[in-house]
Amino acid sequence: MSSSVEDRAASLYQEARQEIAKVIIGQDEPIEQVLVCLLAGGHALIEGIPGTAKTLLVRVLARLFDCTFKRIQFTPDLMPADIIGTNIYVEQRQEFQFRPGPLFTQFLLGDEVNRAPAKTQSALLEAMQERQVSVDGTSHALPAVFTVFCTQNPIEQEGTYPLPEAELDRFMMKVKVSYPDLEEEIGILRTHPHGPRVDSLDRFALRVLGNDADLLEVQRHIQAQGIREELLAYIARVIRGTRDNLKVEVGASPRSGLMLLIAAKARAALYGRGHVLPDDVKALARPVLRHRLALKPGAEVDGFTTDDAIDEVLARTEIPR
Repeated sequence: MSSSVEDRAASLYQEARQEIAKVIIGQDEPIEQVLVCLLAGGHALIEGIPGTAKTLLVRVLARLFDCTFKRIQFTPDLMPADIIGTNIYVEQRQEFQFRPGPLFTQFLLGDEVNRAPAKTQSALLEAMQERQVSVDGTSHALPAVFTVFCTQNPIEQEGTYPLPEAELDRFMMKVKVSYPDLEEEIGILRTHPHGPRVDSLDRFALRVLGNDADLLEVQRHIQAQGIREELLAYIARVIRGTRDNLKVEVGASPRSGLMLLIAAKARAALYGRGHVLPDDVKALARPVLRHRLALKPGAEVDGFTTDDAIDEVLARTEIPR
C-alpha cells in the first residue's frame, strides 16, 4: 500500500470490494455505503427483507478486518442486561465482578433491532454515542473500534417497536438492501449451491486486509481532513432545504449535517481523493438523511417518501462550481 492515508483508504476499499464479491453477488450500492460508514467511524442501520445478505455482509467485513464479531437476535423479551452485561457476585472474592455482555465487541450485529422494546433499544444509545456503558454507576469502556450494524425488516411490522428518534439519529446511515437482478440471482445460486452457511465462508479463502489499528488510522485521518468553504455551504444548504420542504414535518438537524460531512469525506478518501466533491454529498444524502426526516401525514398517504424529499432538495440546491 502507498504511504499516504488516502491511498491506503482507497486500496482498502478496492480490496474489500474484491473480497466481498467472492461471497456476495451484486448489492454494489449498499456495500459501498456500509464501507463508507465503517471507515467514517459511524454506525449503520441496514433495512431489507430477510435473505438479502445483510447478516452475511457484516460477517464478511469482520473477517476482512480481523475484528471480533458478536450477534444479538433482538426479541420482545430481551432485557438491557442481556446485551450490556451485569455484575455477578463472586463468592471466592466476596465482591461483585462485572461480566460483560455481547455489546463488548468490535463489530456488533443487532438482528431485527425493531423487535426489542424501547427500554432495550435505549441501552444501545450510550454505547453508540459515547462508546462506553454504565452499570451500577460504573462506566466500562468499549473497544476503540466499535461499530454497530443493526438490521430491520421493512415489511413485517407485527410485534415490532418503532425505533426512537434519538436512537435513529445515532446511525450515520440507513442503508436499503433490495432484491438482486436476474443475472445477480443466477450468480448467487452458482456461488452458494449449498446455501449461505456461516461455516462455508472458509471455502472462499478471504484475505485479512487490515486490523483495528488500520481502521482507527483511516477513521482519524478522515475526521481530521479539511474541506473547502463552498462545500460546507453546499452541505448546509442541503440540510436547511429539508426544513423548507412543504411535505416535510421535521427536517434534518445540525447533527445530520455533521454526519453528511464526515460521510462525504470518507467517500472521497475511498476514491483516493484528499478533497470532497459535490458528487460525494449527493451520493450519500439519501442514506444519511432518509431516517432523520419526518413527513407530513398527507405526503405519506400519497406515497411520497423521505427519499423523494431529499431528491427534491438536491434538485433545487445550487451546486458549487
